[in-house]
Amino acid sequence: MELSYDDALALLRAHNHNENLVKHGIAVGAAVRAYARRYGEDENKWRITGLLHDVDYEEHPTIEEHGKVGAQWLRELGYPDDVVHAVEAHNDYFGIPRDDQLSKVVFACDELAGLITAAALVRPDKSLAGLEAGSVRKKMKDKAFARGVNRNDIIKGTEQLGVDLSEHIAFVIGGMREEAEALGLAGTSA
Repeated sequence: MELSYDDALALLRAHNHNENLVKHGIAVGAAVRAYARRYGEDENKWRITGLLHDVDYEEHPTIEEHGKVGAQWLRELGYPDDVVHAVEAHNDYFGIPRDDQLSKVVFACDELAGLITAAALVRPDKSLAGLEAGSVRKKMKDKAFARGVNRNDIIKGTEQLGVDLSEHIAFVIGGMREEAEALGLAGTSA
């Protein structure tokens, strides 16, 4: 199967009408693509994996279904096994080991991308430009901020990836900046 980002985005939109869920997929895809570049992996494949990690979320949000249903859809569409594995393994409920770099990266970027998005949106310019890891770490400590973000998953993902938390945050911000326009986080005009 030839992997097409545009086809993957259309698939994500077909199953998710909430634009924030689509933007979350784009954000995770951007972060995962940046890691692919760092590790010398296929940037398009990794970006698509990050984009589609929550393909089933709007229709199947329960912990018992999320990830499993999406993985099955992707399997039936002919997506590569490692893409399917990363989608399924990002939900801890199933106990599927993240035993390859792609699944580790998707898990490590998922919740963090949500926290970074929230941190950018509360800035006066609503932009990723100038957002620093220290600011995100400070927001991470505030349990009332972005309550839906699982901080334990951020820590666990960072540890599984074997990177420093501040370095990981800065790296994901950098990856997301490449998609700032699509994310609506390029800043407001003065």
